[in-house]
Amino acid sequence: QVQLVESGGGLVQPGGSLRLSCAASDYTSNYHAMAWFRQAPGKEREFVAAVRWSGFSSGTTYYADSVKGRFTISRDNANKNTVHLQMNSLKPEDMAVYYCAAGRPILSTIRTTNGYTNWGQGTQVTVSS
Repeated sequence: QVQLVESGGGLVQPGGSLRLSCAASDYTSNYHAMAWFRQAPGKEREFVAAVRWSGFSSGTTYYADSVKGRFTISRDNANKNTVHLQMNSLKPEDMAVYYCAAGRPILSTIRTTNGYTNWGQGTQVTVSS
């Protein structure tokens, strides 16, 4: 089973940027999409962004309304097993543990945790002045 390892988290001031990366231990051709979710203390894990890389919808990206226009998910061109999440204009409400996920979601589940079978251990993002 593929393992996912996140990196790039840290402390940033409001308005700043961070780039998260998720490296898969094996070729991810068996998966239809990779995504980022986040979980703040006392809250449920929520969808952030996803990218498809199989089938006719390959390359399609999806975003939560709260991050649209500020975050960008992308697949690494050099290493297809790596996905990035560029986060700009960070806000205190973006502070959470960010998790990478891989799976075979259908359209109705691509924004839900049920759509993914593999998860990383998470990386902390702290937004504070």
